[in-house]
Amino acid sequence: MISRRKIVLALGAAALAAALPALAQPSGKLRRIGVLLTISPPDSDAARAFRQRLRELGYIEGQNVAIEWRYAEGREERLPGLAADLVRANVEVIVAEVTAAARAAMKATSTIPIVTSISSDPVRSGLASSLSRPGGNVTGQSNMLGEMSVKRLQLLKEAVPRVSRVAVLVVPGNTLEAAFKDIAAAAPSLRLQPLAIAVKGRDDLGEALSEIRKARADALLVTSTMSPPVRRQLLDFAAKNRLPAIFGNKVYVSAGGLMSYAVDYTELYRNTATYVDKILKGAKPGDLPVEQPTKLELTINMKTARTLGLSIPQELLLRADRVIE
Repeated sequence: MISRRKIVLALGAAALAAALPALAQPSGKLRRIGVLLTISPPDSDAARAFRQRLRELGYIEGQNVAIEWRYAEGREERLPGLAADLVRANVEVIVAEVTAAARAAMKATSTIPIVTSISSDPVRSGLASSLSRPGGNVTGQSNMLGEMSVKRLQLLKEAVPRVSRVAVLVVPGNTLEAAFKDIAAAAPSLRLQPLAIAVKGRDDLGEALSEIRKARADALLVTSTMSPPVRRQLLDFAAKNRLPAIFGNKVYVSAGGLMSYAVDYTELYRNTATYVDKILKGAKPGDLPVEQPTKLELTINMKTARTLGLSIPQELLLRADRVIE
């Protein structure tokens, strides 16, 4: 008769024997992901959301994935060099934060898949043949800048009915230059006159502020996320000149801007990780449809509204996702 002790020892030995092959197995091929950032630093909430979603999908840094971060610090002229550096690092996929980053990556490689976290208009900017079937080595997410800019104008007019001359900040090479046609077409029905005001780049306003004064603008539309120092300049200028302003990123409103209508950037970065996962598992970027964000947030800063002497309509406040008091 077999003793209970022997049965326990035999079962333990069997379990250990079964576990040893699994322990001996390599953790799998180390996947290499390149991330080309223009605005958000690698330690931003958006970048953390990207890492978190990768972990949820089974990618653990240092074990089965290595992430090569390249950050242009808002200086778009640095993007081509950084993109080329990622290609030399032999990454399997490149995450490009914005349209300019995606363009730089496209020039650096026609074979490595590229995923845009947020492109203004991938078809109009030449990143993709169509939204449903991009066709090349680029896919990702788009905020359809023209349509979104028109919506922001509508919200601004609803919040401050008296505005008539809206300065629209345009970054050279940004797809807002093309999207401005959509803004100009929609403006008459809103009884607005849009004024295109060029800046040098995301980190340099150039003569934009003096141009806004000369144009006698009474409101401001900023869709691009500028560098932190430039954001501060814009907010101080709007406050000093009592200009109601609407932005394409809620960080402006948290820092004192009047209002924003914007995508949830952390959600975009989580979705970006899902695209990367599909590509690493064999999907071709040209076959993955470009998605548009489904979560948009209206944020209103009532402290700023009171400082500007504005009375925001109650019905608009009720529709806001966040009201800062």
